[in-house]
Amino acid sequence: MEVAGKVHKIGNSETKGNYEKRELVVKTDEQYPQLISIEFGQGKCNEYIDKLSIGQNVTIGINLRGREWVNPQGESVYFNSINGWSVK
Repeated sequence: MEVAGKVHKIGNSETKGNYEKRELVVKTDEQYPQLISIEFGQGKCNEYIDKLSIGQNVTIGINLRGREWVNPQGESVYFNSINGWSVK
């Protein structure tokens, strides 16, 4: 899947243990623009994001990830994440 738009925000690198991640927010070019937060992990963090600037047009290759968590009351809660893997 891909998300296309302009770079809206470039986040700082965050490290938790051995895992490094970085957020990139892309504003889509539609009638009702959307701000899409995309997370890049490990080596992809700086490899792709350091070359970008605010307002730059990009197309981001993404994977959608979903998971379930059961809270202490036994109710299922669902979470989604958008992970980036390429930048054009």
